[in-house]
Amino acid sequence: MAHAVAQALRTLEAEFAPPAARTAPPPVADAALSEARQFVIFHIEKEMFAVSLSEVQEIIRVPDVVRVPLSPGSLLGLANLRGTVLPVLNLRDVLSFPQALHDDATRVVVLDQGHPIGFVVDRMANVVTVEAERIEPAASLRGTFDTDLLSGMIKDVGGGSMVMILDAVQLVRREFSAIAAGGPAASGFARPDGLASAAAEAAIDEDQLVSFEVAGQEYAFPIEQVQEIVQLPEHVTQVPNTPGHVLGVITLRNRLLPLVALREMFGLPAKAFGGTDKIVVVSLGGDGGFSVGVVMDSVKEVLRVNRSLVEIMPALLNQGGTMDEIQAICRLQDGKRLVSVLSADRLFDVQDVRQALAAGEEMMGTRNGSEGETVQDSIDEEQFVVFRLMDEEYGVPIEAVQEIVRVPDELTRIPRAPHFVEGVINLRGVVLPVIDQRRRFNLPGTGRSDRQRIMVFTIRDVRTGFIVDSVSEVMRISARMIGDAPHLSDAQKRLIRRVANLEDQKRMILLLDILQLLDTDEAAALGHVAP
Repeated sequence: MAHAVAQALRTLEAEFAPPAARTAPPPVADAALSEARQFVIFHIEKEMFAVSLSEVQEIIRVPDVVRVPLSPGSLLGLANLRGTVLPVLNLRDVLSFPQALHDDATRVVVLDQGHPIGFVVDRMANVVTVEAERIEPAASLRGTFDTDLLSGMIKDVGGGSMVMILDAVQLVRREFSAIAAGGPAASGFARPDGLASAAAEAAIDEDQLVSFEVAGQEYAFPIEQVQEIVQLPEHVTQVPNTPGHVLGVITLRNRLLPLVALREMFGLPAKAFGGTDKIVVVSLGGDGGFSVGVVMDSVKEVLRVNRSLVEIMPALLNQGGTMDEIQAICRLQDGKRLVSVLSADRLFDVQDVRQALAAGEEMMGTRNGSEGETVQDSIDEEQFVVFRLMDEEYGVPIEAVQEIVRVPDELTRIPRAPHFVEGVINLRGVVLPVIDQRRRFNLPGTGRSDRQRIMVFTIRDVRTGFIVDSVSEVMRISARMIGDAPHLSDAQKRLIRRVANLEDQKRMILLLDILQLLDTDEAAALGHVAP
């Protein structure tokens, strides 16, 4: 790989480098060669910088990018690199140089940081082999440059120029502190050894819980036990000779998923299923990746709570093992809000669920017969409503969209309404608060147009409309084309969890988690606007 990159850079060198830079480096003695290092050199403004050749994956022209809201200002956007999502950073922003238009010489240096990340540079120079004695520590530049981003300097390059060696790991860590705090599992980026940050230290004392509601009571699972949250489908295949709390099975991403109703498990009154019912897919850790879908009345939010607020279930309340599935109690809002933390492993009788799964597999196999291939194809897809803001495309699950309406000529302004509320409209006798999604994403405003629409969601039990530039289409997307979004900031990661990378169509669609469009306080404030 390094040899191929070096060959490509030497070709670029002949095209872009000044005559002095085209001179081949002097021969290096065998003894010195063992300590020599190779660097890729490029220009930003009038300065020259270098990165280690071993870190460089490839050099490409500036690609088309998708802008990501709520991300660091230095992020140019996300690009498609042969099916991989590539974050692209503008080094001029990172290093506080003035902005400049891209031209034919502008390139993106793609580095391997566990996941590819691209740096936009003004133009390439060359590849050099540098003996150890020509590399000075970055401390000698202290006071004139941010030396925290440098690992050293190269002396006497191209007739006396000094080249600053960028510390790419430190640069990525500083620009995307969320990546560093989250580690590889959360972000898709490699985490350097010995990394410590205030955010990481704070996270050590926190638990993350996915909270939901059943019959007016709030429960939660530890987030590490939750695989995903999906809409309850209209049809569930019922399985005979199973306990009453086992609803049946559904197909989800190439597998059968047994469904369990928490109401029936806890002996609570049954109710008809509606649009707010959700399936929380949990894993049973000690059982080889076995998954179960738990049907809830509604999903509330992802909680970050200090561990001091989480108390192990008192033994006195669990005499006789009747409440063994509740492993802890979380006390919020000075004890006014109690959340029962469930244990997935204690909650289910694995034998019952396995029996339902085996029976479901037999029924589905008999029922589908020769149509199995068609059923398999439909399992492997998700359906989204795609809309536009500025030049970018976003998607939300089709089941989350209640309706789409035109923006009226005038919205009624409400005194003392939350600042993010554009106004309210009368939607068939119901007062609907409306939010301008551009404003929520800190995007430039725009005038009203005939293409704009209001997308209506119910978020935390509050019916809310969001103005978007246009609604493009409803489309099915193969699960193979959907991956996790890079962790660029905490706000972005909560809202934009996944990306659909449609390489054949040269499209990248940012997939939103609608529950994160409003937090709990905002939803409560909207509830007062539209009672």
